[in-house]
Amino acid sequence: MKNATLIVFNGSGMALEEIEIAIPVLNPGEILVQNLYTTICGSDLHTFCGLRSETVPTVLGHEIVGEVLAFHPEHNQKDYLGNPLEIGDRVTWSIFASNADSVRAKGGMPQKADGLFKYGHAKVTEADALHGGLSTHCVLKHGTAVIKISKEIPLKVAATINCAVATVAGAVRLSGGLQGKKVLISGVGLLGLVCVAMCSADGAKEIHVADVNEGRLKLAEAFGANVQHLLGQNADLPTDIDVAFDMSGSSDAMEMGLATLTVGGTAVWIGAVFKTREVQVNAEQIVRNLVTIKGLHNYNYEDFVQAVKFIEANYAKFPFEKLVSAEFSLEDTESAFNYAVADKPIRVGINVARKNNNEE
Repeated sequence: MKNATLIVFNGSGMALEEIEIAIPVLNPGEILVQNLYTTICGSDLHTFCGLRSETVPTVLGHEIVGEVLAFHPEHNQKDYLGNPLEIGDRVTWSIFASNADSVRAKGGMPQKADGLFKYGHAKVTEADALHGGLSTHCVLKHGTAVIKISKEIPLKVAATINCAVATVAGAVRLSGGLQGKKVLISGVGLLGLVCVAMCSADGAKEIHVADVNEGRLKLAEAFGANVQHLLGQNADLPTDIDVAFDMSGSSDAMEMGLATLTVGGTAVWIGAVFKTREVQVNAEQIVRNLVTIKGLHNYNYEDFVQAVKFIEANYAKFPFEKLVSAEFSLEDTESAFNYAVADKPIRVGINVARKNNNEE
């Protein structure tokens, strides 16, 4: 079988390195996938800029969609839902592999379970290098949830299922249901826009969005937002919100969200994945108003399944494809990162398939 090409990250401020390696023999339970498309996530940018630490060398990129190339001979050739898998099927997979029989996995937290491995975050070694999106190939390890998806879904949309979309599906699960509720979403990046769409699809009565970027607030209208609040402009925020989602990680935004909640309201925080100042909580408000605060990092298997279902049902209803505002080839990944850092688009795409097609 042909070799694989990888774009290796060796540390912030260092040039990305393109290398070629032989594709290894698969271990039991593994699947070889040809990466088709990768979108650059915010955590990739944090690593690239030195705001987040990863063991190097590594291959970044975990928002990936691909196509099955080979199975280990003992693989049952079924996806997580029990559907048959064949060579050439398009698949998405969980950003992690873990021990499904561990206590935490059985408790609904496989993303924190024993034996955790995360794609796009692991060290490149001689024996294990194909585990990131900025590569022509990826080896899916035993313990990864793999789901077959429709080839009708645009690649740049399908790539985001296993990170942003699945994480928001988890946040919606924690909200306890959105039918007929008033919702506030702070932070209108990809997470926030997906959340707006999910709230709309789930029947939220009123969807408020808050951000410092007026353009992103306007963009949220196409995903179902009813009311926009431009922060820093004396925004007149409501005080009868049922569910306040924070996708920004800003301490100010989380405190703001708590202040908007009605009696029995719920705050769901998923953006706080980097160091910032501590959030100041009014304990009396929490107690007297029966407020619940929930946090989520990554997602579980149920969330991943719901994310796939949501995109399959709604990819044409909402303008997700337009959120990838620029596309680069794998060879030009460094330019893609530099563009993403300078222009701060919702997402930048790496069309890995373009390189693969040229090799055929």
